[in-house]
Parts: sequence; structure tokens; C-alpha cells
Amino acid sequence: MKIKRVNTPPADVSFYESWDGPGHEDIEEKLTPAYVEDVVEIFQTPLTGHYNWDYSSADGRIRKLYKLGKELNWNADLDLDWSQNFPKSESPLDQSMNPFSGWDVFENLSEDEKLRFGWHNLAWMLAQFVHGEQGALLVASQLASCAPTYDAKLYAASQTFDEARHVEAFTRYLQEKIGIFYPVNNHLKVLLDKILTDPRWDLKFIGMQIIIEGLALAAFNTLKLTAQDPLLREIITLVVRDEARHVTFGVNYLEDFVSTLSEEEKEERAQFAFEACVVMRERLIGTDVFEHFGWDVEAAREQVLGSYLMQQFRNLLFTRIVPNLKRIGLLTDKIRPKFEELGILQFENLLDDGQVDWAELSRPLYEKVG
Repeated sequence: MKIKRVNTPPADVSFYESWDGPGHEDIEEKLTPAYVEDVVEIFQTPLTGHYNWDYSSADGRIRKLYKLGKELNWNADLDLDWSQNFPKSESPLDQSMNPFSGWDVFENLSEDEKLRFGWHNLAWMLAQFVHGEQGALLVASQLASCAPTYDAKLYAASQTFDEARHVEAFTRYLQEKIGIFYPVNNHLKVLLDKILTDPRWDLKFIGMQIIIEGLALAAFNTLKLTAQDPLLREIITLVVRDEARHVTFGVNYLEDFVSTLSEEEKEERAQFAFEACVVMRERLIGTDVFEHFGWDVEAAREQVLGSYLMQQFRNLLFTRIVPNLKRIGLLTDKIRPKFEELGILQFENLLDDGQVDWAELSRPLYEKVG
């Protein structure tokens, strides 16, 4: 094993199987100890940690979420059937959601190239999940140190293990079942850098628990409806169970804290939440895939943005975020017009995650998968 330090994330697509083209080793050969090279990028953070010397539980909701996290742990090796192999000769996603249907550049592709594009598109999407989940893993580990209360530290520790499982499961699926791994999207990387390097613990909560996790939860539920591979749907089902607890934790914990801030501090955090939403809207466009296929990236981006289905999809991903921002007090009068311009203020009165559905969050593992 070697450790290679870089100043920016890798830009190249990685391949783990030969089906996408000649010259690619099998995954078993590539992942031998002699071959593996850990590529790392350093980030610095002025993290302010908190000891907690009280050790008493002040918030029964957070403690209950922590207990559920312990009870509902799952094992990617044992609770998923990795012997399932979805054929590469079939489209991995429901094509009725394809924003490129009818676009000349896409329609001029051969059927094999259309199929290859579909697998690359899914690979890009899942790779962003992996990168986002690694970011969540790092942030959760930070929160275990910098969250001020005992209950929050315990929950952050349990969430850290959840995020590790998510990275493990999605990475394994990409490497073994698809064989394509895309680098991190620039927009997602910018937001992760901001959250990880900011010293304020509550901003980490807002950025990760409310924005990134909330968006991921909606994206996972949408992908579960369109993914054709039963194994991928099973992975998403298990991940969604965990993510629902994480978002609920963030909303419940931040609701009380934000109420103690000054108006100036609230506006500062509301502006950050808005900017994070803008960044995450761009993160949904797979420009790396367009580049890989040699398309005009800006023309392909405009095609996506102009697609009615994609417009609805992008907006619906914020159905969890906007009500939660309102619940915790960050949908301020000054920031509301900006969300209106994005076209997502319409979701503000939908159900938020402050009202905990304990029956749903507590459902046993065996009832959720299958």
C-alpha cells in the first residue's frame, strides 16, 4: 500500500471491469495490497472541541434516536445478497426519466452507446453518493468531538458508523457490479470543503444534517423508484433507514439551538443554507459524463436544465430541505425571496422532520428489506 498526497481530487474516471473497454484489470487483481494506492487530499480545520462533564441525558428524542441507531445496525456483507447480478445488457434506470430522450446528440447514438451512457450516468450518480457519504463520515466524526451536549456526541458517534457502512456498500456496488468510478463533482466538493473546514459546529449541522443529508434522502427515494437492479434497491432501502434518523436528529437538535441565536447570526446561517442549496442543485448535473462521451458540455447541461422531467426532479429533491429550514428558523423573511427565485419555496408547508414518526423509524430490519 502507498499513500499519494494530492492538492486536488483526481479528475479521471476509474474502471474496475473489462466490459467498458479493453485493458482494464479485474477488480480482484486491482485490489491486491501491492496494487492499492491510497490517494489523499489534506484539509485543515480549526475545529473547536467540547468535553461534556455532565453525562446526563437532557433530550429524550436524541437519546431515543441513538438507541434506534444501535438496534437497527445492518451489515453490508450479511444483510445484502451480493450474488445477484443485473445484466449489463439492460438499462439500469427507468428510461421514462431520461432528460436526453428526443435530443439529437443522444438519439444519434447507437443502441449500445445509449446503454453504455445509461450505465455511466448511474455510475456517476452513485459515485457522488459515495463522495457525499465520505464527507458525512468525516463531518459526523467531527461532531462527536465538537457537539457540546452528551446526547449529541453519542448520536454523532453512531452516525459515523452508519456513514461508514454507506460508503462501504455503495463503493462495493460500483466496483463489483458496475466497474466505473467517477471523481467527486466540483460543486459537491466545494460544499464539503466549507463544512469540514468551518470551526462552527452548528454550521456543520446545517450543512450536513439538513442540506446534504436532506437532499440525499430525497435522491435515494427517487432512485429507488427508477433503479432496475433489485440489489441496488435493497442497498438504498437500508441506507434510507439510516438517513431518515440523521435528518431527524439534525432538525430536532438545531431547532432549539437556532432559537438562541441573535438575528444577525440567524441571517448568516440562513444565507449559508441558501447558498448550499444553490450549490447542490448544480451537483445534480453529470457534466463529467458528458465530457467522457465527448459531448458539448454546456449544450448537454442546457438540455438537462430545459427538461421538464429534470426540472421537476431537481425541485422535488428539496421537499425535505425547505420545510426543515422553516422548522428550525432559517427560512427568514430576508432569505425567503431567494428561495422563491429558485422555485422551491412552494415546499415550505410540507411535512418536516421535526415531528418524529417513531413507528416508521423503529420498524425492524426484516420488514424493510425485500
